[in-house]
Amino acid sequence: MNRIEDLIDEAWQARREGRHADAEEGLLEAIQASRQYGSRVQLIRAIKGLAHVVRDVGQDERALALYEEAVSLGREEGDILLLAHTVRHLGDLHRDTDRLDDANRCYSEALSLYRSSGAPPALDFANALRPAALMRERSGDDVGARQLWSEAQVLYQAAGVQPGVDECSRHLARLE
Repeated sequence: MNRIEDLIDEAWQARREGRHADAEEGLLEAIQASRQYGSRVQLIRAIKGLAHVVRDVGQDERALALYEEAVSLGREEGDILLLAHTVRHLGDLHRDTDRLDDANRCYSEALSLYRSSGAPPALDFANALRPAALMRERSGDDVGARQLWSEAQVLYQAAGVQPGVDECSRHLARLE
C-alpha cells in the first residue's frame, strides 16, 4: 500500500512542477494498483488527483467523469471529509463551466457534510465556504454571501492563511 501512496505523492509533485503527463501516468498507475491491492480511500484520492491533472490541461469533460466517479466511491466509503472535499471540487468544475445549478448543489452538499463532521479542518472548510460565497454574491444574495465570507474569514485566520483572510475582507467591504 505504501507504493500507492508514493505514486500519488510523486504525481502531486509532478503536477506542481507542471509535468502533467508524468502526473497523469503516475495517477493512472495508482488507480490500477488501488483497484487491485489498495484501499478505497487511495482509489478515491488517485481518481480525484487525476481529475485535477486533466482539468489543468483543459479536459473538463474527462475531469467531470473522474470527479463523479470519485464522489460515487466516496458516498460508498462513508468518509465524510473526503466526500465533502471531493464534492467541493466537483462544484468548482461545475462553476467554472457555467453549470451553476449543479455547482450550487455541490457547494450546499459540501458545506452540509463539513458541518456534520464535527470539527472539519479549518482550511478545507474555508475553501468550501469561499466558492459558495462567490455563488451567493453572483446570485445577488448579499446577506448569505456576507455570512459565508465572515465564516470563511474566521477559518482562514485560524489556518494562518492571510491571502484568504484578505480576500474575505475585500468581499465583506464590498458587501457593506
